Amino acid sequence: MTLLETVRNPEELKRLGAEHIPALAAEIREFLVAEVSRTGGHLGPNLGVVELTIALHRVFESPRDPILFDTGHQAYVHKMLTGRRDFSRLRSEGGLSGYPSRAESEHDFIENSHASTVLSYADGLAKANLVRGRADGTVAAVIGDGALTGGMAWEALNNIAERKDSRLVIVVNDNGRSYSPTMGGLADHLASLRMTQGYEQALDMAKSALHRAPVVGQPLYDALHGLKKGIKDAIQPQIMFEDLGLKYLGPIDGHDAAAVERALRRARDYGGPVIVHCITQKGKGYAPAENHDEDQFHAPGAFDPETGEAKKSSASGTKWTKVFSDEMVKIGAERDDVVAITAAMLHPTGLAPFAEAYPERTYDVGIAEQHAATSATGLAMGGLHPVVAVYATFLNRCFDQVLMDAALHRQGVTFCLDRAGITGTDGASHNGMWDLSILQVVPGLRLAVPRDARTLRAELREAVAVDDAPTVLRYPKGVVEDDIPAVGELGSMDLLRRASDTGHGEDLLLVAVGAMARTCVEVADRMADQGIGVTVVDPRWVKPLDPALVAEAARYRVVAVVEDNGRVGAVGDAVARALRDAELDLPVRTFGIEQEFLDHASRDAVLEKLGLTPQILARKLIGTVSRHTDGARADGEPAQQ
Repeated sequence: MTLLETVRNPEELKRLGAEHIPALAAEIREFLVAEVSRTGGHLGPNLGVVELTIALHRVFESPRDPILFDTGHQAYVHKMLTGRRDFSRLRSEGGLSGYPSRAESEHDFIENSHASTVLSYADGLAKANLVRGRADGTVAAVIGDGALTGGMAWEALNNIAERKDSRLVIVVNDNGRSYSPTMGGLADHLASLRMTQGYEQALDMAKSALHRAPVVGQPLYDALHGLKKGIKDAIQPQIMFEDLGLKYLGPIDGHDAAAVERALRRARDYGGPVIVHCITQKGKGYAPAENHDEDQFHAPGAFDPETGEAKKSSASGTKWTKVFSDEMVKIGAERDDVVAITAAMLHPTGLAPFAEAYPERTYDVGIAEQHAATSATGLAMGGLHPVVAVYATFLNRCFDQVLMDAALHRQGVTFCLDRAGITGTDGASHNGMWDLSILQVVPGLRLAVPRDARTLRAELREAVAVDDAPTVLRYPKGVVEDDIPAVGELGSMDLLRRASDTGHGEDLLLVAVGAMARTCVEVADRMADQGIGVTVVDPRWVKPLDPALVAEAARYRVVAVVEDNGRVGAVGDAVARALRDAELDLPVRTFGIEQEFLDHASRDAVLEKLGLTPQILARKLIGTVSRHTDGARADGEPAQQ
């Protein structure tokens, strides 16, 4: 029996002798590489927190003492140590979530897959302990992988420092990745080095970490070296946290389990808020990850565990992100006023080639979407046209800035929303199912939804040509299929099928939103086989809607809208409202995502469950058209043939 097999819960981990911890850590890393190589997942971050997570569970009494992770993708080891070892269906339907999940375990307090929120949760939990008389309870919050670049984390720190009696341990998992100048600024104050033992080792580790911090790394190391030589006033390393009233321990080798455990015990026993600064290595213990320059195997797909080489995917082809990426580089060559902004997602959003070609016109602001949106507004005011590329679900975090900064000031900022609609395996927090609803309320904003690679390229160019209002372009995750040709035009819209071409009557006007166009075309073909005439229209720009859509709708018995966004307040509701405003009394059916948080599963599985497949949609719409045809016949109007 392996050591890992003997540790099925935190209590068994506590009973394990300290001399066995290095061997246990090695077994955990072997397990992670073997399992994640089959399913894909967040490997690099979890290889980096093995010893840290072991120490957390040996020091604290989970779940009585909540252990929180930010971001939650670094919680795989936590899952393993709290009894969850079946990784065979990781991020697949019915399997483990890729993030903490309250449905999985009492040890998971928060489902934290967005960044920079953990300190606010921790602040609330620690205050609750005080109010409820839990004087010996402690909250442990792990923040890292770039999460300290988010402004919300700093808002929380300001409040945490106010309560000197909050038993709260903040572990900064400093792995040198996803850093921005914000994190570099933090490094200016994380040099207290009060632990007298291992000073030289800590300084060497700090040198390695700080050299990776942009702009300020080398000057900070020089300042630290000056401090070592006795120049006490070279910097005041503890000014940020100590002036706030936060005690600081570190930096500590995050892969020295005994040292981390000692520091955590000291922090726990202090009785007030303490920061424990641990320096770790993302991808630790697996050479292909350690040596991977781009992201140290942050979230690889399935791969060969022996070599680290990615396995061939069954879904081969060009991805939506690549289409956007290539077109951005072309636009950048044509227009020197176009600049790009990313929120710590340079490679995932496809902006890396633009940054390589035009580094002086690319800005990585860290995990700070709010700042990204308002900074982009300032860039637009300064005569540039910024393109802000984020995941669709992360637009939620900067809605106020889109509304009150970019839109209120009528500035030409283009927001490109990758991973829109159903993303699947990352679960509830990552499905981009909100943007088509929340953006409908923004005055002046223009919103495009391309259906294929050709329309993505065209609509991106149309978006960056707008200089008096914010524009938004949204597209899904994964491989883009073959282009869907238009058979005609209707105002600014594309006709993908015409009822008249089938020899049937004008029974149904089907509005296809973006990536659902292919599904709608197949629905129309199925219904034509049943003698029902369907016209499929792609609006291209869904806000504002082309008035020609309303005029066209008046010719049909039924109007339907299909979109991969939440149904409430989205394109379907906008179409229905436009028809009402025109006093057209037409039945409108809207198909989309129900307003609920969806479990992780593949995109196809989720669409099937939601009924957003050609077969299910065709069956429902045949029934709808039939009912309204029968109604027309009963009123004496001839039924369409």
